[in-house]
Amino acid sequence: MKRLGEVGLRTVAGVAMILVALTAEWFGGTVFAVFVAAAATVMYYEWARLVRGWGFGWNAAGFLYALIPALALLWVRERAEVPGGYDEGFSLVLWAFIVTWAADIGAFFAGRAFGGPKLAPSISPNKTISGLVGGVIAATLLAGIWAMQRDLHWLWLLFAPLFALAAAGGDLFESWLKRKAGVKDAGAIIPGHGGVLDRLDGLVPVAVLTGVAVVAGVR
Repeated sequence: MKRLGEVGLRTVAGVAMILVALTAEWFGGTVFAVFVAAAATVMYYEWARLVRGWGFGWNAAGFLYALIPALALLWVRERAEVPGGYDEGFSLVLWAFIVTWAADIGAFFAGRAFGGPKLAPSISPNKTISGLVGGVIAATLLAGIWAMQRDLHWLWLLFAPLFALAAAGGDLFESWLKRKAGVKDAGAIIPGHGGVLDRLDGLVPVAVLTGVAVVAGVR
């Protein structure tokens, strides 16, 4: 019952976060900018707490870690010169969200269902190879459906599994950072999930890569 309660709490909090993100992204403009800025600020605050006493370089890295993906999301949403204009920016940012969310949720449930060999036991003992595969499959399917529905460039279909792997890498990096700091979670602001950094670690590389792809002309 305890484990069921934890999953339930995690699910409710996860759905709430997704709804808030979708609402902010739908409105765009100032609403989305404030949402992204707030998330980036909390991310940096949590990072700074993790690396306290590690030196200026770690703090500077954390500033860039929070800033660059935030700027990428805002630029793609509002400034990317893509066919269809404003609506296309919405579609691309939501594509990045779907890849990240699907990879995370797919990995969670596939890992619990199938178990098996650990992915990186020295960094994150709970992550499994089956979870990674499940996350990549979920991200490929759901992001692919969205890309076709919105008539995005066909390359976004190929990017989905690759960016899902990048999301997993971002998750592992943050797990390594927490292990180095000797903590379980980066924060406690989100019930059942930990901190904002714990939830957005996978979005960091996906947001940056999405921005790079758009700059390169994949629209």
